[in-house]
Amino acid sequence: MNRLNTGLLQFAGCLALLGHGLAIAAPQATALESATVATARGKQVERLDRGLIAVPAAGAAGGVFLSWRLLATDAADLAFNLYRGAKLLNAEPLTLSNYVDPQGRADSRYSVRAVVGGLEQAPKPSEFEVSSGSQPFKTIPLKKPADGVTPDGQRFSYAVNDGSVADLDGDGVYEFIIKWQPSNAKDNSQKGHTGATLIDAYRLDGTLLWRIDLGPNIRAGAHYTSFLAYDFDGDGRAELMLKTADGSVDGLGAVIGDAKADHRNAAGYVLAGPEFLTVFNGMTGAAMASAGYLPARGDVAAWGDGYGNRVDRFLAGVAYLDGARPSAVFSRGYYTRAVLVAWDWRDGKLSRRWTFDSDIAGQEVKGQGAHWFSVADVDGDTRDDIVFGAATIGSDGKLIYSTGLGHGDALHVSQFDPARPGQQIFMVHESPRSYGEHGLEMHDAASGKILWSMSGEGTDVGRGICMDIDPAHAGAECWGSVGGLMSAGGKLISEQHPKRFNFAVWWDGDLLRESLDGVSIDKWNPAQFAFERLLNGADFGAGSINGTKANPVLSGDLFGDWREEVVWRNADNTALLIFSTNLPTPHRLSSLMHDPQYRVQVASQNAAYNQPPHPSFHLGVGMSQPQQVPVYAP
Repeated sequence: MNRLNTGLLQFAGCLALLGHGLAIAAPQATALESATVATARGKQVERLDRGLIAVPAAGAAGGVFLSWRLLATDAADLAFNLYRGAKLLNAEPLTLSNYVDPQGRADSRYSVRAVVGGLEQAPKPSEFEVSSGSQPFKTIPLKKPADGVTPDGQRFSYAVNDGSVADLDGDGVYEFIIKWQPSNAKDNSQKGHTGATLIDAYRLDGTLLWRIDLGPNIRAGAHYTSFLAYDFDGDGRAELMLKTADGSVDGLGAVIGDAKADHRNAAGYVLAGPEFLTVFNGMTGAAMASAGYLPARGDVAAWGDGYGNRVDRFLAGVAYLDGARPSAVFSRGYYTRAVLVAWDWRDGKLSRRWTFDSDIAGQEVKGQGAHWFSVADVDGDTRDDIVFGAATIGSDGKLIYSTGLGHGDALHVSQFDPARPGQQIFMVHESPRSYGEHGLEMHDAASGKILWSMSGEGTDVGRGICMDIDPAHAGAECWGSVGGLMSAGGKLISEQHPKRFNFAVWWDGDLLRESLDGVSIDKWNPAQFAFERLLNGADFGAGSINGTKANPVLSGDLFGDWREEVVWRNADNTALLIFSTNLPTPHRLSSLMHDPQYRVQVASQNAAYNQPPHPSFHLGVGMSQPQQVPVYAP
């Protein structure tokens, strides 16, 4: 049996989920590709396998629940045959991509095959057999780093922090990329030395592919390290891009910059020394190219304070700026000055596409960033734009608009209101002096026009969420940590708001979305105006991350059908626990990872204050068949 099948069988059995050196960047890229060329094939997506998963079925009757991917590149009439061992389970080809086998057992082996025009297709290497096991989750063992000691003698240990997925080796199967954060990690406003931030890559069977040590000159904390794992050059294998510094060590042990340099000051801040943007090989962790990180820090005080808080507020995201191929966007600052730089990785070269600087763009952009930025095609020209918070920057690196409502902690972009054309942006804001009467608001993604708002009651509105939880109202419902519950169309449903607002997940069989908060998944009961528990991860030893943000390591449509998986860490940080639904659904939808907007939001979920991903179309009760964004798999 080959390595792929062996690793995936081990994956399914537990869950039943289931170059070195420094290179200088090329000059800024020339003009963008024309729209005609850029959209000829659509947007580049991953060539994924079927992602077949098997978990114990819900209910006392037993059996096995199975689901698998329908791909956006599949024919509209594609169907499936499902096998337990050599036995065909379906009398007619299946049009849905989920199935309950009442006779299935923990050791039953399953495989799925495509049916085209009534003819079963030959099996592919990715159409492997899986078995369900007895647990409702998959365990991926991790290699927890050893404890360490800071220069001032303080001991620290490591915990699992943010994660991502990407196909690092081109086999159609996701690998996991995990950030290890030391226990002495600091918010930018806090002084003190920290341990080094580490980045690992794992196969589904727990095989450690590589470990990158960012070294002493990258401070640890929620705002310092955003990483992007994505196939930027279209060779079918993902790369990793992130900020590095003197003493960072790649996955093969090669040092970036000066191995002996230590730029930390007495307070633990790193406010001197070179900074780099590095591209790593996804299979080996080798540093393939580095450039000076842009924007450079320059005068620390120019970013809003002089001690090192606002100068080191970093974000990152993936965007299809030419409408076809992915670029990386890295930023610095958002409380006052904000600078974003777009980069391309093509043919082994790292080049700068454009730079956006609020000092040049104008005062209306300053202070408008959020603790996370989203990516969406806001104007329907096929090219992605950057929703940087209260300001939206076009695919060409020029300002589209600013609402002027200021900084905020939560940001959501999708077609929340199906009665309106295009997409909408729901955001909560921090400063009453900036937001005035619009502490929580929805605005048109293309124009910035405020569609409706709620009072922030003179407070820092720290949380907010938008998702379809009530079938009685068209589109999504939106609320925050203050104010009431609002429909996407601007109708006040209740003066009160639901008490959970951290994350969202499509989990059960209907089109409503569930709350994902801490280690629990809950469904909204409108009649009781309360959430009801569907899953408590604490029963299985799961833990959330990022303190009161209480988010998972990662959530998204990682395997199976269009519903989403939730990845938590276990209590002692030695494993990932991947949970997937075991509830049937009558809805046939392509994998959300083949909706490029959803996919890039998953890729940037790890940045700063994590936000849940949303697709480019309305996904909810009464939805019409979504119009698939044209895509191709290299």
